[in-house]
Formats: sequence, structure tokens, C-alpha cells
Amino acid sequence: MPAPVELGLEPAVAFQVLAWTLAGSLLGCCSGLVPGVHANNFAFLLAGVVPIVPGPPLFVGCAMLAAGVVHTFCNAVPAMALGVPDAEMAVTALPGHRMVLEGRGYEAIRLSALGSILAVLAAVPLAVPVTWAVTAAYPTIRAHLPLVLAMVAVALIASERTWRGRLGGVLSFALATGLGALTLDLSTDAPLEAGGTLAPLFAGLFGAPVLIDAIRGSGIPRQSGTGIETSRRFVGTTAIAGTLAGAIVGYVPGISAAIAAVAVLAIVPNGASDRGYIVATSGVDTANAVFALFALVAIGQPRTGVLVAFDGTAAPLELPILLGAVVLAGLIGFVFVIVVGDAYLELVGRLTYWKLSAAILVVLLGLSYLFTGGLGIGIFVVATAIGMVPVRLRCRRVHLMGVLIGPLMLGL
Repeated sequence: MPAPVELGLEPAVAFQVLAWTLAGSLLGCCSGLVPGVHANNFAFLLAGVVPIVPGPPLFVGCAMLAAGVVHTFCNAVPAMALGVPDAEMAVTALPGHRMVLEGRGYEAIRLSALGSILAVLAAVPLAVPVTWAVTAAYPTIRAHLPLVLAMVAVALIASERTWRGRLGGVLSFALATGLGALTLDLSTDAPLEAGGTLAPLFAGLFGAPVLIDAIRGSGIPRQSGTGIETSRRFVGTTAIAGTLAGAIVGYVPGISAAIAAVAVLAIVPNGASDRGYIVATSGVDTANAVFALFALVAIGQPRTGVLVAFDGTAAPLELPILLGAVVLAGLIGFVFVIVVGDAYLELVGRLTYWKLSAAILVVLLGLSYLFTGGLGIGIFVVATAIGMVPVRLRCRRVHLMGVLIGPLMLGL
């Protein structure tokens, strides 16, 4: 274990932390803007590169954590502009994209940025008491996890407004559960060993159906209005709920940020609104990045792909320095996602949308092959067919999260 690095007030050390954090933030921004790239894929790619990066392990670790945090800010942009999410932003993809189609894309981006930055700012003071509470409750949560997830699934299906929607929700959940049970644990022979089958699963379930429908559409309209048309209290309450859910993700194995976001949406008042979806899922995703660091310090277990990669660097767990890098990355990510997100929307709006949609479908096929080999192509095709079910039956696509929730419920 390398000797701890004392930050103190040494300008040279502070400058290095700042420089490495900024470099990692730029990397996380780039990865978050690539359609269909999941945080775990990105983390495993980072893990492969880190051994050849010159620099003290602590500073390299700061860069990795910063990259992971900023990725959680920027991954909302392709979900909204193109309808192509990574796994953690899957339930945001359609509501955010729908706001873009209504010309409210700038507002959607700002809601996501607020959800993420409020989660960072709330997670820091809550980290110690929440760490104590979650670790104390962990045995009970783990023992009753299938029941809790079943209750969440039933609540989401029951919240559909029509019987057709409820039947569609049951069918979508069942098909996604079967797909997850068959594919999540498959070993793959791929050009890039970078995180397993999540990339083709979520690209097919949530991204491809939007792109297929977009080929027949007329593109996204001109965007206008950066104001947020909901109360500060609603944004704050939903972000705090997402933050607390992110804490559970950080400590409880088997629960992803996407699953926790689904649970938040089932209990937050008006959480089923498009704006609620965006704030809640962004808050969960980013809070998870903060609480996972505390989980690594408290129980010695890395709970995210980024923390697994970080743990492999042998960086010392200098929590004040690492936490400072995370908070700084959150502030950088907040600025990035607004500036870059607005430009991203403007660029997409100027392109011929059906050609763009077809090109991104090809990109998703390519990523599926890179991350999971030939098997990934088959998974992508089947997932796309299942992803069309809720679209055609007019129910919410959140039921497709059965791909993760279902196997956990069944103990698979």
C-alpha cells in the first residue's frame, strides 16, 4: 500500500489534484456522450489503461473517480437527444426524449444537471449517518430483497392507467425477466473485455426501439426555453429521494442505480411525471458514485465498476482528498452537461434525423460486438424485439427493467 499523501495546504499537491481531477472529468464527459456506453464498460476500459498511466496512484485514482462522476452527469444527454441510454439512465430515456420532442430539451438537461449536483451536495453531509444506517439495516434488506423488488414491480404495473397498459406491463416485465435470466451471466468472447452483456441488453431494450421509430419521424424540433416548469420544492425533494436511494445502491449488492431509480419513482409523489423521472434517476446515478466511495472505505467492498477499477490501482484511501475530487468533479460535470448538452441538441437538430438514427443503430451493433462478440449481436436483436412490446402496447418502458429486477426476485 503506497504511503498516504498529505494534502495540507501545499499548493503543488493541490494543483496536481486539480489537474488530475480535470483530466478525469474531461474523460468522463467524452464517455458519457457516446450513445450506449455503460459506466461499467467505461470502467473496465479505464482499468485496462491505468497500469500504463504515469503518476502517483492517489492522483490517478482522483482522475478515475472524477471520470465516473462526470459520466453520470453527461450520460443523460444521448438518452435525451437520441433516446439511447446507458443502463443507469434507461428509465430516463423516453421521458427525457419526449421532452426534447416537445421542444423542452434545454429544460430536461437542466433538470438532469440539478438532480445530479443536488445529489452530490446532499450525499457529502449525509454520508456518515446514512453509512451507519444502511450498514445496520443491510442484513434485513438483503434477507427480504426479493419481496421488496416484487412490491416495486407490482406498484409500477398497478400505476398504469388502463387494463391494456397493465397487461402490457406484465408482458414486458415477464419477457425482460426471461431475457435477463438467460443472458446476464453469460461469458463472452469479445474483442474488448469490458463489462459483459449490459451494453447490448440496454441498447436493444431502450435505445433501438426509439431509433427505429425515429427513422420514420421528422426529427427533433427547434428547442426553446431554459426555464424549469416545476417547483424548487419538487426538484429538491425528488433529488433527495434519489440521493437516499443511491446510498442503498452503494451498499447493497445486486441493486443497481437503475433499479433504485425505479423504486423512487414508485414512491415519490408525482414521480411518474417526465420531470420527476429525470431528476430522480439523475440523482440516484450520481449519488451512487459518492456513496460507493464511502462503502469502499467502510466495508472494503467496491460496489461499482469504477470503484472496482479504482481498487485495482492500489491508491490510498485518503478520503478527504478523494471526496474533494468527487465534489469538484460534480461541479465541473454540472457546467459540462449544460454547455455541452445544449450544443449536442443543436447539432442533432441540424442533422437529417433518419440518417442519424440509422447510423446510431449501426454504432450500437458495433458496440454490442466489441463488448460481447457475436453473441452480443444476437442479444441486441432479441432485446430490440422485446423493447418494441411496451411501445406497441402503449405502456411505460420502465417495466423492461425486469431484465435486472426479475432475476433478483427469482434468486437467479
